[in-house]
Amino acid sequence: MSDTALIDIFAEDHAHEAFLRAIVKRLAREKQKPLRTPRIRNARGGHGRVLAELKLYQKSVLKQISHSDELPDLLIVAIDANCQRFAKARQEIAKAVEPQFTDRTVIACPDPHIEKWYLADSISFHQVVGRQPRPIKKKCGRDRYKSLLAETIRAASYPPILGGIEFAEDLVDAMDFYRAGKNDRSLQAFVDELSRQITLL
Repeated sequence: MSDTALIDIFAEDHAHEAFLRAIVKRLAREKQKPLRTPRIRNARGGHGRVLAELKLYQKSVLKQISHSDELPDLLIVAIDANCQRFAKARQEIAKAVEPQFTDRTVIACPDPHIEKWYLADSISFHQVVGRQPRPIKKKCGRDRYKSLLAETIRAASYPPILGGIEFAEDLVDAMDFYRAGKNDRSLQAFVDELSRQITLL
C-alpha cells in the first residue's frame, strides 16, 4: 500500500456520493490517515442495475491490476435499503462482492433512503442550516425524506438547488455521530464499520 490510501466509492446517486465523501474526509482527518481523493464509481437505474454494475466494476478493477491500476485499499458500496429491511439489503450487496474485495468493503445501506442520513441529527442540522426538520415517522415512501430535506432547506430561506445535498460536507462535519446513530441504526452501522476500516489503513 502507498503512503496515502486509495478509496473507491461505488454509489447509487449524487446524494450518496456527497455524503460518503464527507464522512470519509472527516474520519480520515480525525484519525490522521492520509488519503488520496476518493474515486467515485457511480451507477444509475435502480437496485438490480446497481448490483449488476458493481459486479462489472469489480471485474474491471481486477483486470486492470495487471496493467497500471491497483486494487483500492477500501471500497465503499452505497445503495438505499428502499423498502427492504436494512439487514436484507446489506446481505444482497455482500453477495455481490468478489472475494478479493471482501475484507476491504464497507457497505452503506441507508434505511430507507440516503436523505434520512442527512436529517439524522436534527440539532446539528439546525446549527448548519438554521432550521430544524419537522419530526417524521419512519415510512418507506419513495420521496418522503428527499421532500423533507428540500422542504427544510427552503424553509430556511435557501434555494434547494441540489435538493439539500449541497450541504453534505457541512452537515457531516457538524454531525454528532452518536446522536445521529441513535436516530438511525443503518447510519450507526456504517459509521462504526467505516471507522474501523479507516483505522486499519
